[in-house]
Amino acid sequence: MRKIVVVLYGPPGAGKGTQANLLANKLGLIHFDTGRYLENIVHDPARQKEKIVKRERKLFDGGMLMTPSFVTKEIMREAKRLAAADWGVVLSGSPRTMYEAEKEYPEFEKLYGKKNVFIFVMDLPAADSIRRNSARMVCSSCGYLLLTEYYPKTKPKHCPVCAGQFYKRSLDNPKVIKVRLREYAERTLPILDYAKKRGYRVTRLDARPAPYKVTERIHAHIKNA
Repeated sequence: MRKIVVVLYGPPGAGKGTQANLLANKLGLIHFDTGRYLENIVHDPARQKEKIVKRERKLFDGGMLMTPSFVTKEIMREAKRLAAADWGVVLSGSPRTMYEAEKEYPEFEKLYGKKNVFIFVMDLPAADSIRRNSARMVCSSCGYLLLTEYYPKTKPKHCPVCAGQFYKRSLDNPKVIKVRLREYAERTLPILDYAKKRGYRVTRLDARPAPYKVTERIHAHIKNA
């Protein structure tokens, strides 16, 4: 499998993280979960006295997008490290702002070649986004996202993958989700026009079917490219 970059866009709850994990396993890629990566940075106990970390944590926990220059610096440092190690990556929701896109896409082209960068948009109605996120559980040990829609157990406590304990992210309450939806519409969706003008093919997908069906569609697009 050639070294590629797969970028997944979609509103909160569209299943970007789930798809990224499935595609990473199927295609031999690294799932660079930028949201979790940044969450770990701003919630790092050792960095809570840093002014910039305090500022970014307030944005993150409130559902707002973090400062683009801070995000770009942190993300590209890790992205270059992965490329140097000869890994392809799948990104779940990043770059998130025009500033980030204008800085990061040219770098991806240098690292992987434009023909090896694939962009997908996972469409999901706002009502489904709020419903999915409000019920979402995340494993504190391995990061597994429990798909409560397909898991027939009420109030699960332990991860079926590693037996770690589940927790709810600070982002996953209806009030914050509405902020995230607005941020996605106003600050992330404009990236799609930028990507098209830059010569990328942007493929839209319905995020409502079972995850394996969405994965099959994404894989088919990449395989036939």
